[in-house]
Amino acid sequence: MDNTEILFTKTGGIFCRPFAEFREQVLRTRAYLFDWDGVFNDGVKSGAGGSLFSEVDAMGTNMLRFGHWLKHQHLPVVAVITGEENPAAQYLAQREKFNAIYFKSANKQVAFNHFLEAFSLKENEIAFVYDDVLDLALAGRCGLRIMVRHAATPTLQQYAIKNELADYITSGHDHAVRESCELMLASMEKYDEAISRRSAFDTVYQSYLNERQSKQAKTFTLKDGMMVGA
Repeated sequence: MDNTEILFTKTGGIFCRPFAEFREQVLRTRAYLFDWDGVFNDGVKSGAGGSLFSEVDAMGTNMLRFGHWLKHQHLPVVAVITGEENPAAQYLAQREKFNAIYFKSANKQVAFNHFLEAFSLKENEIAFVYDDVLDLALAGRCGLRIMVRHAATPTLQQYAIKNELADYITSGHDHAVRESCELMLASMEKYDEAISRRSAFDTVYQSYLNERQSKQAKTFTLKDGMMVGA
């Protein structure tokens, strides 16, 4: 077994396809798409519908993008797609300079179709991190699918495996985004370089950061069956 496969299996992760195939798909990935509720957090919301995120996960997204940049010499496309309109999600997307955030996406396929067209992407070039029923249709269309494990959903996890809707299931929901990002970063064999250069804040990392900071997150909301930009 590959060392990365061993590490993540030992912590409780489940590979639903051979790791060699998983790694090959990571290398073909051009875009990283994240659900919000139940992925960046435990899914608990305030009365206003908001839910928070962890800086541990935010760092994971940055290291993944840096590793991708080191591997491919260009920035990946990164977006959040969620059924709610969440201020914390918008704040993170804007601060971290994601490419887009999609709100009010109860039918996430409408947002997904817009995402493909807006960023000239193919379905098999997208890695999707998700956790629940509303995400399954998208998971079936994406090239790489990472499902966040919740203790309450063993039958849903079994369904995802049986219907080939998951390539990896996380060890749990606590910091699942970080786990997913670390796994993909390690799979592209850029983990050590990304961490060492970021910790040193060297000129290579600064070049990446300058390019990242030149981007601006676009906000889209589903209205009358269409995605409308803010």
